[in-house]
Amino acid sequence: MKKAITMILVTAMATSLLAGCSSKTKTPTTDTKKVSIGCTIYKFDDTFMTGVRNAISAAATDAKSSVEIVDSQNSSATQNDKIDLFITKKVNALQINPVDQAASDAIITKAKNANIPIVFFNRMPSAADLSKWDKLYYVGAKPEQSGVMQGKILAEYWKAHPEADKNKDGIMDYVMLTGEPGHPDAIARTKSSIDEIVKQGIKVNVIASDTGMWDRVKAQDKLQSIIAAKGDKIEAVLANNDDMALGAISALKAAGYFKDSKFMPVVGVDATAPGIAALADGTLLGTVLNDAKNQGIATFKLSQLLAEGKVPTTENVGYTLTDSKYVWIDYKPITKANMADAK
Repeated sequence: MKKAITMILVTAMATSLLAGCSSKTKTPTTDTKKVSIGCTIYKFDDTFMTGVRNAISAAATDAKSSVEIVDSQNSSATQNDKIDLFITKKVNALQINPVDQAASDAIITKAKNANIPIVFFNRMPSAADLSKWDKLYYVGAKPEQSGVMQGKILAEYWKAHPEADKNKDGIMDYVMLTGEPGHPDAIARTKSSIDEIVKQGIKVNVIASDTGMWDRVKAQDKLQSIIAAKGDKIEAVLANNDDMALGAISALKAAGYFKDSKFMPVVGVDATAPGIAALADGTLLGTVLNDAKNQGIATFKLSQLLAEGKVPTTENVGYTLTDSKYVWIDYKPITKANMADAK
């Protein structure tokens, strides 16, 4: 009898152990694969792109995700090396702010061969390049819109301040500081800003036009040379971005402007923090909000969806998707009166 009871207990214990082992092996698991996203910025020391980069990082943090962001140091060769490394790492999506839009074709070919979707941002490849694959997208703003807004700000000032016409000839004598030669945004802002001023019924004459390469120090040096050559003939300064507008202001300060009622209207683009500070102190007449925050958020959302193997739509991105390829973020004119809108 005792032997039988012992056998029963042994059998029960064995059954219990087997059941325990079985329950462990059948514990349900969830697929928690984390997507990997690689991002290249054309150069980290661009003030506006710093804003976009920070917005991408913040959006990734909010989504409990991560993006590896690297500095291409304004070098196509460096950017290509960074992209090759991301491809080697088998990232699930790429975010690319091209150093040279003309080099986008080679980047697209490499990414397509590796089946890695791309979201280009801020610097747009050609429409022909973007049509080469259904996993290519663009986030940015239409530069013509920013130029028109610059022109309106300056035209309104000119009409309200007849003293701005120093020689009383009814013609606005201006200096234009442009971004890098051939850059689509530089070309569009330069043309559309002046077209708008003319549309407002104001005659114009270009005193000088030179490239500041989007850079504050370069723009300051260029305008110092123009001031030395043209003196008091200058009646307005337009710059394709705020950094160059701030460089212009530094050159004008050195020439005695912005004190003793000696003013020069200067307009920029981007509404960067330093630009807003210049609006507040009265040295910058106006700028145009290039919405870094929403460009960064839209770039991240698109790339996250693509990394997860999903098809982006207006509904799941949260931004209007035009032609199934483009997210356009509107500009907004900013002056001292509404500078709080730039936050």
